[in-house]
Amino acid sequence: MKVLDVLGVRVEMPNNQPLVLLRERDGDRYLPIWIGAAEATAIAYAQQGVVPPRPLTHDLLRSVIDETGHTLTRVRITSLEEGVFHAVLDIDGGDAAGGTVIDSRSSDAIALALRAGAEIVTDESLLAEAGVEMAEQEDDEVERFKEFLDHVSADDFDTEGGV
Repeated sequence: MKVLDVLGVRVEMPNNQPLVLLRERDGDRYLPIWIGAAEATAIAYAQQGVVPPRPLTHDLLRSVIDETGHTLTRVRITSLEEGVFHAVLDIDGGDAAGGTVIDSRSSDAIALALRAGAEIVTDESLLAEAGVEMAEQEDDEVERFKEFLDHVSADDFDTEGGV
């Protein structure tokens, strides 16, 4: 399994479609996942440490997991089917450790992992299939993207009518 770090969210133009960009921790491949506006906001809130006055859905799910005495061990991005990434939540170690595996949308799994401090992982085969490798000269683009993320707020993803 390859560990992925969340670089952040951005809006892809001209379609105005949000995406979350993951990067292989010990490598040069990136995994872009197109997501909805609400999920982009949830991920951005978690990365920025925003604590809402009342729990949002991902905060609530984390509380339910914690308060029932369980742990989100990790999130696995498991497959890409017809352009849609699928994920699972490994609760208490997943099935290999006698825990539970729960099917999830990748965006919800990422938002939850950020709140719970859980690892996000994927198989080598999925990275080989859907990962994008950046050449050395493209590092400037990554730095510009990181700079963009430093100045973006969750309000930038609020769209009338939603997605």
